[in-house]
Amino acid sequence: MRYPRGTGPGVAVDRSAPPLAIGKGELRRRGRRVALLSFGSTLATALSVGEALNASVANMRFVKPLDEGLVLELADAHELLVTLEENAVQGGAGSAVDELLLAAGRVVAVINQGLPDRFIDHGTQAEQREMAGLDAAHLLARIRAWLDRPAAPTAASL
Repeated sequence: MRYPRGTGPGVAVDRSAPPLAIGKGELRRRGRRVALLSFGSTLATALSVGEALNASVANMRFVKPLDEGLVLELADAHELLVTLEENAVQGGAGSAVDELLLAAGRVVAVINQGLPDRFIDHGTQAEQREMAGLDAAHLLARIRAWLDRPAAPTAASL
């Protein structure tokens, strides 16, 4: 979201920091059941939600090339992956994660959270994130609803 202009989240850029490895994400928090895959400016929200849910949080850093190893590691260790991006969901980072999981034959639940396919009214960045469901309150509610859903019957329980 780019209007109205404001400051970006995070800290000042340290020009002496070593360069990032291209295509490598960073696991920022290890938790259980849920893994939040943050693309771009959603990291602060992901860390807040991760703390509230004891969820893992990955700063994915790159969409292309996608850190396939990190995505598959998280898919193998969690019940639910949640992709977060300030971008359209269709054709975005979440779709890239979905395509990778499908190609790798990984069966894991995924929630792709990003900008809806509709106009977002003008407002502050915080207001726009709220309208798009990209704020902590909406994300917590959506993830908790998924975690609290009745378990689907399995072949063994039928």
